[in-house]
Amino acid sequence: MDSPWEEDPRADYAPEADWAKLSNEFTNSGYREGIIAGKESALQEGFDAGFAHVGVPIGRDLGSMRGVISAIASFLSSKSQENPTTLTTARQISSSLAGIRFSDIAPVDQEAEQHAREHLDANDDLIEQSEELLQKREMEGLEDMLQRLTAGATSRPLQGRPTREDVIRLKEGILTLGAQLGLDVIP
Repeated sequence: MDSPWEEDPRADYAPEADWAKLSNEFTNSGYREGIIAGKESALQEGFDAGFAHVGVPIGRDLGSMRGVISAIASFLSSKSQENPTTLTTARQISSSLAGIRFSDIAPVDQEAEQHAREHLDANDDLIEQSEELLQKREMEGLEDMLQRLTAGATSRPLQGRPTREDVIRLKEGILTLGAQLGLDVIP
């Protein structure tokens, strides 16, 4: 190389190296974006399915039962001299329904639990789990407050969390109570 203006013999190689590096970076970037898009799509699809097939039906049934028993309790409290035992039963059912949380009666998502067990490895996951648990506990505190505000709520100690079978038993109680009153109720 006699002069600084002469071409470098490696100059022909430089564009190929840049092209290979650029191509590799775009491939990696595209791969990452594809993975992220796939995860988001699967997450949304899972949420939609869970919401439609689990959350809505359970929430609708529980809300309907709470509404029906509240209406019956209100009706009976205006006529409390006629049958105080029936009013007490309605209040007990109402109180029991107020103490039921979605997490008590929702079916366990085995796939999600297995996934969590497989991927729970770093402190980051533990931190996220802690934040999620804090939010869940806050929601459960609000549900407990709602239970205490419910008409006829008692301060009875809980003997374990309610189950799906308890909800079925309470629904049968509402139907029986409605039949005793001559009401055609659909909780």
